[in-house]
Amino acid sequence: MGQNILEYVTITLQTGAIIAFTIYALTVVSFIILENRSPQSTFAWILLFLVFPIGGLVIYLFFGRSWKAFSYENKLTSQEIGGDLMRVMSPRLSSEQDVIEQLAREKPASYRRRLLELVSRNSHAALTGHNQLELLQNATAKYPRLLRDLQQAQHSIHLEYYIWTDDDFTRQIKKTLIDRAKAGVEVRCLYDASGGKLGKAYLQELRQAGVQIHPYRPYWSIFKLHTINYRSHRKIAVIDGQIGYVGGLNLDKDQLDGGPHFDYWRDTHLRLQGEAVNILQAIFVTSWYNTTGDKLSAEPYFPNMSETITSFLPVQITISGPDSRWGAIRQLYFYMILSAEKTVYIQSPFFISDESINEALKAAALAGVDVKMMAAPRGTTYSIPYWAANTYFYELARAGVRIFLYQKGYFHPKTLNIDSGVCSIGTANMDIRSFSINYEVNAVIYDEETAQQLEQDFLDDLQHCTEFDPEEYKKRHVLIRFRDSLARLASPIL
Repeated sequence: MGQNILEYVTITLQTGAIIAFTIYALTVVSFIILENRSPQSTFAWILLFLVFPIGGLVIYLFFGRSWKAFSYENKLTSQEIGGDLMRVMSPRLSSEQDVIEQLAREKPASYRRRLLELVSRNSHAALTGHNQLELLQNATAKYPRLLRDLQQAQHSIHLEYYIWTDDDFTRQIKKTLIDRAKAGVEVRCLYDASGGKLGKAYLQELRQAGVQIHPYRPYWSIFKLHTINYRSHRKIAVIDGQIGYVGGLNLDKDQLDGGPHFDYWRDTHLRLQGEAVNILQAIFVTSWYNTTGDKLSAEPYFPNMSETITSFLPVQITISGPDSRWGAIRQLYFYMILSAEKTVYIQSPFFISDESINEALKAAALAGVDVKMMAAPRGTTYSIPYWAANTYFYELARAGVRIFLYQKGYFHPKTLNIDSGVCSIGTANMDIRSFSINYEVNAVIYDEETAQQLEQDFLDDLQHCTEFDPEEYKKRHVLIRFRDSLARLASPIL
């Protein structure tokens, strides 16, 4: 009798488990299919769910779900510039059509009508005409310049950085911010919740002096933990609404001296004055509202720079993020590559791209365009992205893309330059994370002189590079190549 009961219970449990797993499988398969991912991605997630039900679900919650799946995030203001910000800025920006016509007349080598329209439509990026800029190569150029501008601030200081550490250099930043706050300057700062490494004492000193500083989109509560993968990778500084900075450099002493792992840090940043600063300000204001709920749409934050900056230098500031309608910066890179007639020069520490960018690079190279790409061969504390990159380098090199690995120190610029006429400088790497997961910002510059200066810097950097050889890579031990291919499987979240 007891044996029969035991068998009955066992069969019942087995049947229940089969029914439960069947319901689970049908549910997750239906859900993934309805997300309309690529077929490869869809099958990969289904396989993960079926083979590792609990582990797959956890990985999906942290790394797989679209931003739009979360009701809390849907309440955030759009990252596109609109509403009351546009009402404030519109009178302060030149007529976009006038800028386009002047660009076509005065800078024909930099005029790209279709590129202008793409960037305007996929991120509502206004083309600004009255600007001045400085290319700041490396922290030794940016940091002293930024400190001087901060020290001279009269009305407001707005900083948004991915990495902000507590070290000898950033204590100078802290002292300056405290001094300006005590002098009556409005000081607002954002740092990313995962990249900012600021202790309580550092933050307390700032806040006690009147500096408003917050982590952008903190994920520390159980209700926000699912947003851990969506980070603000932007590096923006706006001083008095008149001076703006954007580019690859964070606030971190390691970027001055190379840190414990390198003797040198190579990076590129921009200092802007003019109408483009209004756009950077609007991006910060949107991030600030998303973080604090405070609106900063008053006119003093958006001075009329067209009255003080008369030089003509067209700049578009474009943004992207996990809540953007389009993959704006991925589309920017894709179209710039395919529209090039002579040269494509790319700098990015990482190269973990999607099929669209890979095919664009191959097509450009096969069409006879001189395509050169510069990347970092290794990182500071982890190697997986650099291992994965080797598999992409191999494919691209076989199509004629020349790939150079920077050897002098750590390599961190994010630049794209085509035909010595149009260039992009910003925060977005050539990787899936920057294209789809992170909040990024890039400046697109339609100016031959700037593009040529950036091109010369690229050529100078070649002196410190070794070229990737696909034949040499093919001869590497099979276990090394297997390691790289295994790392490539993690490409969507690297």
